[in-house]
Amino acid sequence: MNFIEKNVSIEKAVIILSKNGIQVDEKEAKIILELLYLVSKNYDKPKEKKILYP
Repeated sequence: MNFIEKNVSIEKAVIILSKNGIQVDEKEAKIILELLYLVSKNYDKPKEKKILYP
């Protein structure tokens, strides 16, 4: 999975996760980052809801 712009390095992800009590190695951090990039790529912003008045 290739993303043109990756703003978070694997090392930075390991540090951030460890600060929050989650111990992972670089391989696990890479998987987590790939999942997060995939989710963000496929996320559709909520469409504006139309309110119908009777």
